Amino acid sequence: MTTWSPILIVIDDDHVFKALADAGRRRLLDALYESDGRSLGALCEVLPSITRFGVMKHLAVLEASGLVIAHRAGRSKLHFLNPVPIREIYERWITKYAEPTVAAMTGLRRQLERTTTTT
Repeated sequence: MTTWSPILIVIDDDHVFKALADAGRRRLLDALYESDGRSLGALCEVLPSITRFGVMKHLAVLEASGLVIAHRAGRSKLHFLNPVPIREIYERWITKYAEPTVAAMTGLRRQLERTTTTT
């Protein structure tokens, strides 16, 4: 029987950025995005050039950053993608810097539309 418990995970941005900095860990996240709830064996197939122990270390970093949540189901341990930390990074860093650019582009579009309609 699988037990699910809501856990409030407070992670700082540095852990998430560190986890995302490695191409192998990003490939593991992509694999979990494609098919969530994978076992260690299935995730080892994603990174065939890395040992099982190496994949376990990558998963430990992803779990510490909150990007992956592992649940035991009987004898197996399944890994699930947790997109919340990525969304928090997006809201904290991306939208803050993208907003002025988007506002400027919409303003420019409106101005060009006014100019073409009056001409």
